[in-house]
Order: sequence, then structure tokens, then C-alpha cells
Amino acid sequence: MAPSTSSAITLNINGEKFTLTVDHRTTLLDALRERLDLTGTKKGCDQGQCGACTVLLDGRRAVSCLQLAVAAEGREITTIEGVAEGERLHPVQQAFLDLDGFQCGYCTPGQICSAVAVIQEHAAGWPSAVTDDVRPEAGPPPLTDDEIRERMSGNLCRCGAYVSIVQAVARAAASEEQDKGAAA
Repeated sequence: MAPSTSSAITLNINGEKFTLTVDHRTTLLDALRERLDLTGTKKGCDQGQCGACTVLLDGRRAVSCLQLAVAAEGREITTIEGVAEGERLHPVQQAFLDLDGFQCGYCTPGQICSAVAVIQEHAAGWPSAVTDDVRPEAGPPPLTDDEIRERMSGNLCRCGAYVSIVQAVARAAASEEQDKGAAA
């Protein structure tokens, strides 16, 4: 008897559990869009190069077109549909709206998911390729435009809304810093 090429899996997406049977070759992107009707995550290049399909896996960025759905079982998956807290937009979403960080909007869900993770990575002190002092004791580098551009470089915008995207990420990061300062 030939081995089965499909499995029943349970995916934890945006705080909800979804059980479905998938072919072992099904990408997380295809499971989200075609099986679960979570179409906010966009299919762009289908090769992991454009970032349109970026989601968060356990809080870290992942291009869902390269992630197998079976490998995402047991992990916390956040799509653009789960970034907001109820009716309250995430600070990144609000900044994208306020600063027109999108034109056609196609890349925006992936940009926003990536930006959420970028801000967390920066706050945790993770360096980027343009970080001058990468010593852990140096702490997070200043979140300059160059830092934001480098950290967001895996997400392409064909409309050229980069200036507004960089401004939106900077504003959201500053907003989250203020929120942390107020809570302390």
C-alpha cells in the first residue's frame, strides 16, 4: 500500500483552531487562501521573493508561500486578519492609513505583518545588515530610515510607496515605545 500523501492538521490562526486535511505539499499560503478563505494574505511571486504573503509564525516573519502547512501545525499563525485587536487597529495599521503607506494595497498586508515583526525585532535588540554596533550590550540601534529600509527589504512594493511605508513603520515604532513608557 502506498503511503498517504495527505494528513489532517490543526492550525492555530489568529487565536482560532482550524482542522483540515491537506496534501503534504500544500503551502501555508494556499491553505490560508484556498481552504480557509483568509484572503488578506496575498499570493505574489510564489517564490518567497516579494513578501506579499508574509505572516507571523510564533511572532516571527515568514513567507507563507515557502512554508508547508503541515510544518505550521502547533505554531501560532497571525495573518493580517488577526493583527488588529477587535475594532482597534494595530499601531502599524493605523500608521499605514494615516501616512498613505500604500497605493494599490496589494502588498500592504505583507508589509504590515513584516513591520509588526520588525518593530519587535528592533526592540529586542536584533541587529540588521546596516547596524553599526552589533554587540548585545549596545542595545537596539536607533531606528533610522536606513534601519527600517533594510529590515523591510524582503517586502516589495511595485507602486513605490516606500517613503510612506518607512514613515509609517517609524511612527508605529515610536507609538509602541510611548505605550511601553506609559505602562512602566
